[in-house]
Amino acid sequence: MKSDALINKLSEIHPKGFDLSLDRISLLLEKLVRPQDKLPPVIHVAGTNGKGSTLAFTRAILEAQGYKVHVHTSPHLVNWHERYRLAGKLVSDDVLAEAIQRVADANDNKPITVFELLSAVMFVLFSEHEADFALVEVGLGGRFDATNVIPKPLVCAIAPVALDHQAYLGDTISAIAFEKAGIIKRGVPVAVGIQQDDARDTIEEVARKNGSSIVIAGQDFDAYRDATGFVYQDEDGLLDLPLPKLAGEHQLENAALAMAAIRLAKIEVSPEAFAQGMLNVTWPGRLEKLPQGKITEQLSIDADIWIDGGHNPSAGVAIAAELLRQNAGSGRKTLLICGMINTKEPFGYFKPFEKLNADVFTVPVAMSEAGIPPENLAEVAQKAGLQTTSFSTLNDAITEAGKRLTSTPDMRILFCGSLYMVGEVLGANETPPQ
Repeated sequence: MKSDALINKLSEIHPKGFDLSLDRISLLLEKLVRPQDKLPPVIHVAGTNGKGSTLAFTRAILEAQGYKVHVHTSPHLVNWHERYRLAGKLVSDDVLAEAIQRVADANDNKPITVFELLSAVMFVLFSEHEADFALVEVGLGGRFDATNVIPKPLVCAIAPVALDHQAYLGDTISAIAFEKAGIIKRGVPVAVGIQQDDARDTIEEVARKNGSSIVIAGQDFDAYRDATGFVYQDEDGLLDLPLPKLAGEHQLENAALAMAAIRLAKIEVSPEAFAQGMLNVTWPGRLEKLPQGKITEQLSIDADIWIDGGHNPSAGVAIAAELLRQNAGSGRKTLLICGMINTKEPFGYFKPFEKLNADVFTVPVAMSEAGIPPENLAEVAQKAGLQTTSFSTLNDAITEAGKRLTSTPDMRILFCGSLYMVGEVLGANETPPQ
C-alpha cells in the first residue's frame, strides 16, 4: 500500500514514540488552516481499558440509527489505514496517501512524532469528508495527546482508568486519571465508566472545575444481565437489549458507557437502534474468534481459537474472568500463545490465568522493537504459576499447538498479550480487519 510506504518512510525521519505536548501539532494544524475547527460534532473518548470498544459500540448504535460516522482509532492491527474510517468505510489507500503527503509537506521535516503527523492526517480527512459525527479515540493519556486540540467536542467519555504507561502518565491511579480527564473542555458534558475511587474522584473534580455536567457508571447509569439479554438504565428509563456481539462481561460496561455518552449528548437514537447496535458491533482483536484463514487451517478448522490484544493487568483480569465463565466449571484446557512488549507488566497480566490452569507458549513480537524476549517472558509466566514453553518464532508455537490439539481437541487457544501480537496473527492468517 502506498500509504504504508509513506508512513514507513516518515518513521525513519521522525520518532515513533510519544512526546506529550500540543505545541508541534498545533503549529502544524495552523499551516493546514485549522482542520480541527471544521469537523462534524465530535465524541472524544479516553481511558486505559475499553475506550476502543466504547467507540465501536458508539459507532454501531449511531450507524444503526442511520447516521454517517467518521472513526479514528489507534493503533492499527495490520494496515495503517485501519485507523481512519470515513462515513462507515475504511479510507482508501489513495486518499490516505494523498493526505499523508500533504501533512508531511506542511510539516517540512520539522521535529514531530509519527503519531502527531497521523493525528493531523485524521483532522484533514475528517474535515474534508461529510459525516454526522466524528468519533475520536485518544492515543495516550489525554491532556497532552495529539487529538486534544479539538476546541469543543459534543461530549467526552472516559473509560476505566488503570495503571499503564506510568513512564508518561504517572505512577498512581489519580495521576493517570488526571491526564485522561484532560480531554474535558469547559462546559462539555462527560460520561464516565466504572472507575476506582481515586480515579472517579479526580475526574469529578476536573469536570467540576470545567463546569461540565457528568454522569458516572454505577451511580447515574448501569447495565446488568437479565434472562434474555441485558438492561441499560439511566434517568431516562430502561432499555431491554440483546447481549452484545462482543464477548466478555466487561463489554456490557463499555456498551453502557457508549449509550450514556449518546444520551448525554442528546443525540436522537431510537430503542431499536440501540438494540441493533448491540448485534452489529465489531471491534477486531478484542476477545474475538480468529476468522477462518491460514492459521486456522494449519491448526484445525474446528479448533476454538481466539485473539485478544489486551496487555495490562486489568485486561488480564477481564479476559480470564470471561474464559472462566465460558468454562462453567468444566476444567477445559486453555493455551495462551503470548507475546508482550517491555512497557507492560506481564506478571500482573498472567496471574489471573492461574485460575484457568492455563499453559503458555511465549513468542517474540515481530512487529515491535520493544518485544520482551520469549525466554524472559516465560520466566515471568512461570512465576505467575503457569506451565510455560518459549519459542523463537510464532510459527513454531503454532506448530506445537497443533500437536497439542491432536490429543486435546477441545482445548481453547488464545493469541494474546499485545495488539502488535494480534496484528501479526491476523496478518499471518490473511484476515486483516475490513
